[in-house]
Amino acid sequence: MARTAGSPVREFEIEIGGMTCASCVGRVERAVKAVDGVGSVAVNLATERARVTLSSGGSDAGAIAAAIRGAGYEPTERIVELKISGMTCASCVGRVERALKAVPGVLDATVNLTTERATVRALGGADQMQQLVAAVAGAGYSAEAASIDAGASDREQQAREAEQAGLKRAVIIAAVATIPLLVFEMGSHMYEPLHHFLAGRVGEFNIKLLSFLLATFVQFGPGLRFLKKGWPALLRGAPDMNSLVMLGTSAAYLYSTVATFAPEFLPDGTDYTYFEAGAVIVTLVLTGRWFEARAKGRTSEAIRRLMSLQAKSARVLRDGVEADVGIESVVPGDVVIVRPGERIPVDGEVLDGVSYVDEAMITGEPVPARKEAGAAVTGGTINGTGAFRFTATKVGADTLLSQIVRTVEAAQGSKLPIQAMVDKVTMWFVPAVMALALVTFAAWFAFGPSPAFSYALVNAVAVLIIACPCAMGLATPTSIMVGTGKGAELGILFRQGDALQGLKDAKIVALDKTGTLTKGKPELTDLVTAEGFEEAQVLRLVASVEARSEHPIAEAIVGAARQRGLALAEVSEFAGEPGFGVKAVVEGRTIEIGADRLMRRLGLDLSPFTEAAGRLGDAGKTPLYAAIDGRLAGIIAVADPVKATTPEAIASLHRLGLRVVMITGDNRRTAEAIAARLGIDEVVAEVLPTGKAEVVAGLQAGGAKVAFVGDGINDAPALAKADVGIAIGTGTDIAIESADVVLMSGDLNGVANAIALSQATIANIRQNLIWAFGYNALLIPVAAGALYPSFGILMSPMFAGLAMALSSVSVLTNALRLKRFRARAPAPLQDQRAARLALAG
Repeated sequence: MARTAGSPVREFEIEIGGMTCASCVGRVERAVKAVDGVGSVAVNLATERARVTLSSGGSDAGAIAAAIRGAGYEPTERIVELKISGMTCASCVGRVERALKAVPGVLDATVNLTTERATVRALGGADQMQQLVAAVAGAGYSAEAASIDAGASDREQQAREAEQAGLKRAVIIAAVATIPLLVFEMGSHMYEPLHHFLAGRVGEFNIKLLSFLLATFVQFGPGLRFLKKGWPALLRGAPDMNSLVMLGTSAAYLYSTVATFAPEFLPDGTDYTYFEAGAVIVTLVLTGRWFEARAKGRTSEAIRRLMSLQAKSARVLRDGVEADVGIESVVPGDVVIVRPGERIPVDGEVLDGVSYVDEAMITGEPVPARKEAGAAVTGGTINGTGAFRFTATKVGADTLLSQIVRTVEAAQGSKLPIQAMVDKVTMWFVPAVMALALVTFAAWFAFGPSPAFSYALVNAVAVLIIACPCAMGLATPTSIMVGTGKGAELGILFRQGDALQGLKDAKIVALDKTGTLTKGKPELTDLVTAEGFEEAQVLRLVASVEARSEHPIAEAIVGAARQRGLALAEVSEFAGEPGFGVKAVVEGRTIEIGADRLMRRLGLDLSPFTEAAGRLGDAGKTPLYAAIDGRLAGIIAVADPVKATTPEAIASLHRLGLRVVMITGDNRRTAEAIAARLGIDEVVAEVLPTGKAEVVAGLQAGGAKVAFVGDGINDAPALAKADVGIAIGTGTDIAIESADVVLMSGDLNGVANAIALSQATIANIRQNLIWAFGYNALLIPVAAGALYPSFGILMSPMFAGLAMALSSVSVLTNALRLKRFRARAPAPLQDQRAARLALAG
């Protein structure tokens, strides 16, 4: 579409899936044209793209997407990450978000002040990145495509360190020039002999001249950044924090300059100078920015730690030759060689060799995992004392470590519902402060004591300086950033930022049994033999028969025999009867295995095992019987054992005041036996795999918020239905994709840790918001002079600058307290020492 230079882009492309013929093209075009604000649309079947041109009024991208879906096709949505530079306060966030949302094709945009990143959800094609960058530039900031690779992380860290170094340098320079100003102005007032000494030796006008030179240096040296950013923002009609500082310091500087060189233009008795006020404000605000930059750097430590797990190089075997290559050069299918103590570079599958690998930093499991041929290995984990080769399966952005980093960054960049109110306030905050400063000036000038002009100026400057939208803008994202980062350290990944707030409100925790409360893999737990039979003999014969079956119970029996080193025998005449059991001949002996009904049909007396059968049933185990050559040989129990950490996890959930519900397909007797042993409050048993979501809906019907914890494919609907879905990281990919929170290990203590961390993070956010809003609500009126009529108290602009500088730092410092959150169970980083000791041993 032709357009004049500088005119806004009013068109965009959409990728559309599902079109197969010309009729599809017509349906899509008619559907999109019917949307208000669409000027024209051209659909290309070959490229599966639609070019949409908007009319002058524009159109909602969401309405266009809905129209395409309504026609039976699927528009492709893209997630774009941008690195934003130049933001200083919550007002900046609002302006960048509005600029991004105004780009045609953008469905939504969120900006995080702490991470300095924007997440844009859009319908446009690849060329849209240029439009987004241009939109940010038009709002007065700069943007570039964000990246999560190690190199980009290093560059961001270097940029952050350079920013801190620059601020530190500016603070030192400003302080060196401001201290003499304080001596000239404040020292002379506080210590009269000093005033007489300076007046006699230097001269009063010369002191004013020196003050002017020093103030000019501070104002247009270290303080020039406020002018460069604040003035353009003011001209655009979008003032920000820099505008407030610029107006306040410039007013004090210009007034003092006139008082020094042209006092005749001022009312009689008002030719006071406030050079020190402007210089002190610049110094204090810069000091606050420096502390703030250092604190913000600490909030992103979790991401940097994760990125540091990435190996820089790998030793690969190509054409029979070993070669060290950069990590970016490894491709799927490469054979990678890992030596003792090395960090595994990418994800893969072991070809040969045996070792133990420390996976604590990824999964949270403190005990090193044995790796042999066929085992999966994860990039970022540390090899022990063995050596092995593996085939690379996932590299670059596809590795588990990269996915974890993306997940944490997505959660840190998200906005909680609690942020909506903050955004509404900050949108109007700076203009409202400027208006209040004008009202303050007018009121003091009209009704204040003599010299009214000086009082009016000082109090208006104090109002401009005391206001701090930064604290409000940082209150929520800093806590989210530290909280989700701490979660990553504990093996808890918040895939959705909303889950942080949702978990805090959960009243019921519903747990799937198999794989969540239990290990998810049946094991032989009991074998009691009748008189005249040896345990090893019975197990070998029974396992030989069960080796012909694919039932999980049979696999558990065979596994137990092999674990004991028993050699299985050849089997003949194998036959199975559903509901009863199996029968076969082993080494000439007839073996029959099955439920009690099979033994009774064989006419065998089960009374010798009555006590054992009752005990096993009470423990939630289902007994099987074995007969050899027509004689009762033993009773066998196979069960899915409860994880060792489950009882403590249930107790932790109870301590948090939560009701625990177990959902299982097991028979009621078995389920209730397990629940009684664990102290679970409610059991919903004999639930079909498709019925778990209905059970969750029933629990929600009472108005309680429900968190569901599961690991299997059949748990996905329930995970999606729950207010917060929590997936066990050892479970299936489908379950993990359906969840809001992922526990990297199978330890159920992670659920209690996640809920406790959620409660601590939301409490921290509320503390920050109370401080940020309370600070402004209380001190802005004081700066305007509200206490003067009753108490004769006025706020100095210098004190206002100090308070403003400390307010943001206070919010950041409070958020950093979340780094001290203690897990209710051993956590990955806490257990790394134990893991390393195990490796060394």
